Amino acid sequence: MILASTSDWTLLLTVLTACGYALPALTAAHWGEHRVRQSLILTGVLHALTLSWGLWGDAPRFGFAPALSVTAWLVLATYVVESQYFPQLKLRWALGSLGALAVLAAWFFPGKPLHAQASPWLPLHWALGIASYGMFAVAVVHAGLMSHAERQIRLAQDGAGGLPLLTLERLTFRFVNVGFILLTATLLAGFFFGESLYGSTGATWKWDHKTVFSVMAWLTFAMLLVGRSRLGWRGKRAVRMLYIGAGLLLLAYAGSRFVLEVILERASG
Repeated sequence: MILASTSDWTLLLTVLTACGYALPALTAAHWGEHRVRQSLILTGVLHALTLSWGLWGDAPRFGFAPALSVTAWLVLATYVVESQYFPQLKLRWALGSLGALAVLAAWFFPGKPLHAQASPWLPLHWALGIASYGMFAVAVVHAGLMSHAERQIRLAQDGAGGLPLLTLERLTFRFVNVGFILLTATLLAGFFFGESLYGSTGATWKWDHKTVFSVMAWLTFAMLLVGRSRLGWRGKRAVRMLYIGAGLLLLAYAGSRFVLEVILERASG
């Protein structure tokens, strides 16, 4: 009997997951909410298996595309839970498409192999950081819905599928708070335990692009939370700050790794 190789299993899981996300996205007008939720839950399990195989399989790898794939998984998992309580949210086409593209991107750009002397806790450390990515990504999605609802209200139309504007705002900043806590924990772990996490690679705390953008994002989110609680920031100003912080955080890891793994790799090749 011929056993499938690691790449074969990865490809199989990738195809199944991408198709699982594409189906509800393409059939959004024909599937009921319950059927869509069941499909996304099953696909989310497949997605989690795909991510786990990439991080803890025979040849662990990580990079910008797997990071975005984890972020997409967190966004979609949050949507599945939220849609149970807020069925007015209608994002399955956009989020299903996002999930399919993220999974396929992780197949084409799997990242660099993990260093042999790196700590086995390193993927967990990365997962903590990517979790903050996910929470801020969910917050950005809700902020977009909030801005859309505000425009619809000005036009005397129904916005965000009938979800109240104050509910959207409350949900947005709940995710911002969770993301800020996770980002803070990630930065503290990198500062105090960087050498033990990365082994003898010399990758301790240093002011590289990733660190600079991460700290800038942290400061932006801190200003946003302080401005909201102390100065009453709402509406466009708060959303603009959220977008800026999320953009900086995206550049911190995914952006810098994209440059290293794709642009510079091709230039040197």
